[in-house]
Amino acid sequence: MEVQTAALAGKVTINTRNVKAIGTESEKKPLGKMSIPRREVLPNDVEMEILFCGICHSDLHQIKNDFGGTMFPIVPGHEIVGRVTRVGNMVTKFKVGDLAAVGCIVDSCGKCEYCKDDIQQFCDEGVTYSFNSLDKHLGVATYGGFSESIVTNEDYVLHMPEKLDLAGAAPLLCAGITVYSPLKHWKAGPGKKVGILGIGGLGHLAIKIAKAMGAHVVVFTTSASKVEDAKRLGADEAVLSTDADQMQKYARSLHFILDTVSAKHDVNTYLNLLRHDGSVVLVGLPPQPLEIGAFSVVVGRRSFSGSNIGGIAETQEMLDFCAKHNITAEIELINPDQVNEAFVRLEKGDVKYRFVIDMSPLKK
Repeated sequence: MEVQTAALAGKVTINTRNVKAIGTESEKKPLGKMSIPRREVLPNDVEMEILFCGICHSDLHQIKNDFGGTMFPIVPGHEIVGRVTRVGNMVTKFKVGDLAAVGCIVDSCGKCEYCKDDIQQFCDEGVTYSFNSLDKHLGVATYGGFSESIVTNEDYVLHMPEKLDLAGAAPLLCAGITVYSPLKHWKAGPGKKVGILGIGGLGHLAIKIAKAMGAHVVVFTTSASKVEDAKRLGADEAVLSTDADQMQKYARSLHFILDTVSAKHDVNTYLNLLRHDGSVVLVGLPPQPLEIGAFSVVVGRRSFSGSNIGGIAETQEMLDFCAKHNITAEIELINPDQVNEAFVRLEKGDVKYRFVIDMSPLKK
């Protein structure tokens, strides 16, 4: 099959082939099997068979069109682990048989100040995401990792460390880098008291990573059942945030709080737990605006900030860090035909702590 597209350098004919995938044609329809086009390998491309793909909460938002702008049909998935099956004739970073991974980003302009600084997620021209972005090569939407293979420019493919459990490592490609980047940027480490707000797909990895960085980790949760689990995951302390007496003990004591909550909540409560010059950093995506009280930030010169995934180099750094410290996600491994059930459970918060799809049955 050939596709003519108005690519960056004018009209170019690109050959494609169809591969099996799991996706949907409407927010009102369940996910099911479909056939999608993947471009044939270009000189700088890497093709990989997909072994495992994690399910992220943003996948749920996109298939339900919660943010608007979903391009249907859609194939979700941006926590992709696989093995290289073909490489272009100019590829130097990978060879056939290598373990590899693809995260949220599959393209960017490569020329702006942000791309040159290896923070491609802030690309001036707009980053191309693994799915639901405009594919510069084919002129259609990108399709994600709920599929049997993917083709990506080698500059956006990551080396997956051999020692990590591949299924458990898949969520590192989004959840892992989402928490690693702010923990590193705000210098979590020895001598720092770091709070983690929420224990879910993001929060449980944040506990492990912050602890491995050497920080003293305090977890805040609304669920009494997760207090002990937080300690099992490595937290030094776990606090039931609905208990006012417990919360008062932590007033003005934390250097940094990572907020992973995607529901509406009062961030002022947590700003008031910060020491001077501390920051609450949001990585969750609450659907409604959050309100910040002036005194919550003025007193103590505190700040409220946000963070969004990480660049390609930092994502590789995170994978290597996790391999060194043997960090993977706590997962429930499912087959492709269980995806709809998994999304229903994810919406209810019924998973500890991440679903990962074994993609091998799809090939059959």
